Formats: sequence, structure tokens, C-alpha cells
Amino acid sequence: MNEGLQHWPFVIAAYAIGVCATLAMVAWSWFGMKRAEQRREEVRRK
Repeated sequence: MNEGLQHWPFVIAAYAIGVCATLAMVAWSWFGMKRAEQRREEVRRK
């Protein structure tokens, strides 16, 4: 019988948080890039 703390749930949770945060940052950057491109095209048309 092992009375120690099981570490794998914490490791998996840390990786899940890291992956989710990375994907959120990529999405945020992509949407920001699209908005900037749209503003640039609006300025070019004027």
C-alpha cells in the first residue's frame, strides 16, 4: 500500500494547462493579426 501523494494527476494537469494556454495565445495572436491586416487594407483603400 502506497501512502504517498500520487503525482501523475498533477503532471497531466500541468501539461493540459500548458497546452491550453499555448493554444489560447496562438488563437489570440492569429485574431490580432487578422484585425491588423483588416485595418491596413482599410487604410490602403482611403
